[in-house]
Amino acid sequence: MTRFSEIPYKRPDMEGLKAAMEEATRKVREAKGYEEVREAYFAVQEKETEADTMYTVCFVRNSIDTTDPFYESEFAWLREAEAQLIPTGKTWQEALAGSPFRGAFEAEFGAQLFRKIDADLLTNDEKIIADTIREGELRQAYQKETAAASTEFRGEKCNFYGLLKHMQSTDRAERKEAFEAWAGLYEKISGTLEEQYGEMVRLRDGMARKMGFETYTDMAYIMRKRFDYTREDAARFREQVRTIITPAVAEIREAQRKKLGVDVLRYYDEGIKFPDGNALPIGTAKELTEKARKMYREMSPETGEFFDFMAEHELFDLETKPGKRMGGYMTSFPAFRAPFIFSNFNGTEADVDVLTHEAGHAFQGYLAMRSIPVAALRGSTSEINEIHSMSMEHFAYPWMEYFFGGQKEKYITAHLFGALCTIPYLVSVDEFQHAVYADPGMTPADWRKTWREIEKKYMPWRDYDGNAFLEEGGFWMQKQHIFLYPFYYIEYALSQICAFQYYGRMKEDRKAAWEDYLRLCRAGGTKGYFELLETGNLLSPFGDGTVEKSTAHVIAEIRERYIGD
Repeated sequence: MTRFSEIPYKRPDMEGLKAAMEEATRKVREAKGYEEVREAYFAVQEKETEADTMYTVCFVRNSIDTTDPFYESEFAWLREAEAQLIPTGKTWQEALAGSPFRGAFEAEFGAQLFRKIDADLLTNDEKIIADTIREGELRQAYQKETAAASTEFRGEKCNFYGLLKHMQSTDRAERKEAFEAWAGLYEKISGTLEEQYGEMVRLRDGMARKMGFETYTDMAYIMRKRFDYTREDAARFREQVRTIITPAVAEIREAQRKKLGVDVLRYYDEGIKFPDGNALPIGTAKELTEKARKMYREMSPETGEFFDFMAEHELFDLETKPGKRMGGYMTSFPAFRAPFIFSNFNGTEADVDVLTHEAGHAFQGYLAMRSIPVAALRGSTSEINEIHSMSMEHFAYPWMEYFFGGQKEKYITAHLFGALCTIPYLVSVDEFQHAVYADPGMTPADWRKTWREIEKKYMPWRDYDGNAFLEEGGFWMQKQHIFLYPFYYIEYALSQICAFQYYGRMKEDRKAAWEDYLRLCRAGGTKGYFELLETGNLLSPFGDGTVEKSTAHVIAEIRERYIGD
């Protein structure tokens, strides 16, 4: 494989892929034995691998520079071409699902593949092609709008990420000023964002009804392959968070207020954990990447091989730059069996979190692309995928001295603090989305009111210091998942509960915990959610008492590290 920057982009042969699906459909329907079906399936997978690789190259390059006209127009073309394949893809999946040799396929590769195919058949149809194309256009418009937003702050042109660094200043006046600028940026584009979101909600609701669902929520659960739990289970989980974690976080926030010596803990104070400032990583993006390489070589033979591959082929784009889309993600180029990490470094501890969190995703993908022959089973659902990433953050603790020097313990304390204290926000986003899609006729004012009510329920300590835009509920629109990946967020909370289980086990027997984690990573998405939890030796977050059992040791450690000192 060459470096990512040197991969030549070639528009995928979508007509060739369509023809391959049609030919494979014919072969499956006429097959006299399982081997013919198997051969047809992998012939299509080979064509899909070629197309998916070029699609991802285009997507990443468009993410890196949303102002590049070539990749912007090319990605628009790809989205439309992909949508136009829906009828052919559905016919192909129907042939597989209805094959008399389905049982033989399941016997070799497991039942999960066909559970996913059955779900796709319920949520994809030519009747929603135009809607799918429009949804893609709205997503791209949202990313472009937020990527372009910037403001002058103390003589520096800053985007959202640039301002976050100033919101961790030890100077409270600077934090407040940065916070006001940050909120002002969102308020400035709020009309556009609300208009985009309103169209997204109406569009998604319409798609669900065309597909025979009562609400988009029903369709979204199937699209996200939530076969093992329901919206009622999610509500019960959120209630566990409210009764167990919210009080613990309130206690921690009060300790934070006292440490910082402020009369009221405002939102712009929440990001700074210590009066003398948070631990800051030492080094440039390139230097931090080299430190990560050293860490992963020492962590295990598997992680060392993985990160050497990432570094040698420059499979990262980490630094913030003008026109770059917000956020971070891991994706992959399947033809090269290569993961890729995208981020926006801003000089805070979050930069190191990327090198552990996204690397956890990438490590799992690296293993799966080399061991699981069915591409559709290499990755699991988000409830499992986020365990890979969040657990890696904890497994990396012993090496934090490489990144933070003498502030290693300070970083670990803050990281545990953040991991626990973020959970009430995670479930707030989930409850908000359930409310929105239960009533797609809600207005922007309704969204803001609903968000503020939910926020007070799970995060009663939140204080915006009189900022009218946020006090009225404008904070919801800063979460890109709400726009781009509907209903994708509770997975982080579910996964953090599992990651805390691994962390508790690490403190007792690191080797055993690592072996469980490695077994989970290698299983990819070959099984269902509950089955994979068993594979990884994990308790279900939905179980009675699991939230309390999984977080008790974390709360106790934070009390010892942070509240008790």
